[in-house]
Amino acid sequence: MSDRTAETGAIQISVVAPVYNERENIRVFVKEVLIALEALDNPGPHELILVNDGSTDGTEDELDACAKDHPGVLRVLHLARNFGMEPAIEAGLDRARGEAVIVLDSDLQDDPSAFAAFVEKWREGYDVVYAVRSSRQESLPRRALFSLFYRVLGHIAQIDLPVDASNFALIDRNVADALRAMPERNRFLRGLRAWVGYRQIGVPVARRARHAHRTRLGLRGQWKLAMNAIFAFSYVPLFVFRFAGLIALIFSLLLIAWALYYKLVVGLDIKAWASLLIATSFLGGINLLGIGVIGEYVARIHDEVKGRPNYIVRRSTEFPPAP
Repeated sequence: MSDRTAETGAIQISVVAPVYNERENIRVFVKEVLIALEALDNPGPHELILVNDGSTDGTEDELDACAKDHPGVLRVLHLARNFGMEPAIEAGLDRARGEAVIVLDSDLQDDPSAFAAFVEKWREGYDVVYAVRSSRQESLPRRALFSLFYRVLGHIAQIDLPVDASNFALIDRNVADALRAMPERNRFLRGLRAWVGYRQIGVPVARRARHAHRTRLGLRGQWKLAMNAIFAFSYVPLFVFRFAGLIALIFSLLLIAWALYYKLVVGLDIKAWASLLIATSFLGGINLLGIGVIGEYVARIHDEVKGRPNYIVRRSTEFPPAP
């Protein structure tokens, strides 16, 4: 068993959570997290870092009030606008001081009672302890789509991506520093976490019902996250269209052979417009889709070249420790 105990005065556990329009439940979330932290057999102090990702519903004032109620424990980062979940998590990781960092969502779907199991595995020597969704409190179509996506991604990715793993995880300081050193813009935390290696293990955790039955990301955000996952860790889309190009070439040759056969052997003429329309439609569709895939990779290269920061902190709220 690894000796992972805190030095005197050192922060043992940091908890990082992105927050977006969670005014109604943020106090409940903070209470649950702090209760879970206090329940740990933990010799060192802890901290909770909440990253306000451009909320517009009054969450900002609630976060400031929470920070005032929990001096020395709760820190709040207010981003300049809504940058997205992954950049918000990155902002929290950049400021986490703990020997271990727990990342979770603030919409009450991730259960803080799992902290104890995470810390136990961490003390056994694991560097990453991630939650494996044993169940999801969502509609059947959504569950089916999520399950299909992550299984397809696991097969086409260049690295071994755990199926049904979530962002909810504990990562050791060494892993956190490795993630912070990665400069890429279009981030997929679960993929980057698997890419760095180290000793990793999954812990089954039931996914609770979504607060107010609304998703934080929305369809557009989930689509962007899916594209980040596919294009950051797989070249299969390019292979698919190389293969499709080969099939299109074979199809064209067969079409030519068929036309020659009917002309020279059967003695019938093939209407030129029919064969031309078939070939043009087929090859044009393949070309357009292939250009779209290549364009997606080029656009991501363009994002990296621009070198803009993933997030901008407008201000932070932190009160000194209470006497």
